[in-house]
Amino acid sequence: METFLIRALQLIMSLSLLVIIHEGGHFLFARLFKTRVEKFCLFFDPWFTLFKFKPKNSETEYGIGWLPLGGYVKIAGMIDESMDTEQMKQPVQPWEFRAKPAWQRLLIMVGGVLFNFLLALFIYSMILFTWGDEYVPLQKAPLGMDFNETAKAIGFRDGDILVSADGVPFERYGGDMLTSIVDARQVTVLRDGQEASVYIPEDMMERLLADSVRFASFRYPFVIDSIMPGQPAALAGLQPGDSITQLDGRNIAYFDFKEEMQNRQKAADDSTGRLLTLTYVRAGVADTVTLTADSLYQIGIAASLQTNKLLPVVKKEYSFFSSIPAGVTLGVNTLKGYVSQMKYLFSKEGAKQLGGFGTIGSIFPATWDWYQFWYMTAFLSIILAFMNILPIPALDGGHVLFLIYEIVARRKPSDKFMERAQMVGMFLLFGLLIWANFNDILRFFF
Repeated sequence: METFLIRALQLIMSLSLLVIIHEGGHFLFARLFKTRVEKFCLFFDPWFTLFKFKPKNSETEYGIGWLPLGGYVKIAGMIDESMDTEQMKQPVQPWEFRAKPAWQRLLIMVGGVLFNFLLALFIYSMILFTWGDEYVPLQKAPLGMDFNETAKAIGFRDGDILVSADGVPFERYGGDMLTSIVDARQVTVLRDGQEASVYIPEDMMERLLADSVRFASFRYPFVIDSIMPGQPAALAGLQPGDSITQLDGRNIAYFDFKEEMQNRQKAADDSTGRLLTLTYVRAGVADTVTLTADSLYQIGIAASLQTNKLLPVVKKEYSFFSSIPAGVTLGVNTLKGYVSQMKYLFSKEGAKQLGGFGTIGSIFPATWDWYQFWYMTAFLSIILAFMNILPIPALDGGHVLFLIYEIVARRKPSDKFMERAQMVGMFLLFGLLIWANFNDILRFFF
């Protein structure tokens, strides 16, 4: 229950900030062009509003709705979510949206998307300035990666070190790496000290979506955290901090080592069957010891669980001014990666993966972490900006599309057409919202 509440609080805080910034973009451009904004509402408020107030001498009423599905600003003289058709029947007033030149209306409509994108760039920059950038270089992961069954089926093997995709070297694990792999024809890996090639099928992403399991994860070494005095490991000279890399001459990672020891425990019946040869690394130097496990196939060691210390980590520090271009680059690359993966949404498997508020909430950590909170907020801001600029009626992109048509054709679409387009767009969006949250319900129960 505590985990649910922490994630729910992060989700509400993040979405509230994004909605305020998005609607604030529309609001500021509207006020810049002296267009009246009648209402600014966080969340939707059908039938009633939780809280509202109107400052003295202000044209705008501010409020908080009860339905946390977004928010809106009601701009005078505009066909929007409010569907205020009666206002549109009245004579045009100079402070109304419809009275403004097309270029001003265009800027008002893109204001929300622009502010969301700028917010993401700002957050990414401040993340880099505050925490820097830490990552594990893929080519320096000593034990390579563990791969899911789909990856193994096309030729990857546990322990492969990812080198490059179509000749472009990998740098770090992340969305960019996965995009590079699914778009590549050939991925080069380092396998048992030799380069090998894995050929990527055209339907790689569809297979991964159907698999619903992470493509790959780092193989962590078994690093000794503590040793019990008088036990086989202590008698053999092993020490805390030693990293066990091989068991009986075979490369082995943390989970493999534990599983192998459990399997041998079940099979061992005498001292000969309990003989082990371990290769370990201490201060960069490899050595080998031979020891005999006890009757329960224990050797008296405990592994370190601090995974951030088990792999080589590169950390880049940024000054305030250097963090800004780095944050812009990170934001632009995040947008490119998200856009490139959108095409899979229209596949059968992609539609199944579409998620609603449960999926969004699950991307936040189960314990409060400001770094992760701001990183996820920046990512959601990128998504919100992109989704809103799609040319779908009822979204900002739909209004932009009709405004571009007006500029090119030199005539406005009729109010009746705009009303019908708005209704169609709203039905589409609600249908998509229902489908996404229905997927969440199915995943929760099945």
